[in-house]
Amino acid sequence: MSDDTAAHKADMQKLQKVQREKVAELRDPERGLVLVHTGNGKGKSSSAFGVAIRAIGWKQTVGVVQFIKGTWVTGERQFFQQLGGVDWYTMGEGFTWDTQDKARDIQAAEAALARAAEMLASGKYDLIILDEINIALRYHYLTPEAVIAALDKRASKTGAILTGRDAPEAVCAYADLVSVIEEQKHPFQNGIKAQRGVDF
Repeated sequence: MSDDTAAHKADMQKLQKVQREKVAELRDPERGLVLVHTGNGKGKSSSAFGVAIRAIGWKQTVGVVQFIKGTWVTGERQFFQQLGGVDWYTMGEGFTWDTQDKARDIQAAEAALARAAEMLASGKYDLIILDEINIALRYHYLTPEAVIAALDKRASKTGAILTGRDAPEAVCAYADLVSVIEEQKHPFQNGIKAQRGVDF
C-alpha cells in the first residue's frame, strides 16, 4: 500500500468515526417534517416531486395541492395520474398575471388552503406537497399565520413540502428544513421558451 493510499484510508477512517458519532446522537422526529423549497432558481417543485417518488417507494401515502398552476398540463401531473395512488388537487386558476382578479385569486387560494388543512389533519397522508403556496403568500392571497396554523394541526405522521419563491420569514422560521435554490443561468434569458419534459 502506497503512502498516499494509506494516508487516505486513515483520513477516511477518522471521518467515518466522527460521522458515526454524530449519527448516534441524533433522534427520530416526533412528527412529520416541514420542508420549504424556495428561491428564484428552477427546480423547487421538481425537487418536491422527487421526494414524493421517494415516499411512494417506501409505500407511503402522498397528496398534492397545487395553489397556482391551474389547468396547465404538466409531466409530473400526468405521471402521478398514470401511477395512481396520489391524491392530486389542482386548485389554482393559473399564473397570477393571467387571472388579473385579486378577489378571485384570494378565493382560490383560501379554498386550496382549506383542502390542504383538511388533508394535513386527516392522518391519511405521510407527505403532502403544497405546490406554489409561497406564491400565494407572496401576493398576500394567504397569510403566513393561516398557513402555519394549518401546518400546526397536521397529524403527527404527516410531513409537508411548501414550494415557490419568496417564502416568508415566518414560514421559514417554522420549517424544519429550508432549501434556497438560486438561479445562476436560465435559457429564458437567451430567448428559449419552456421545454416540455424539462420545465413542465
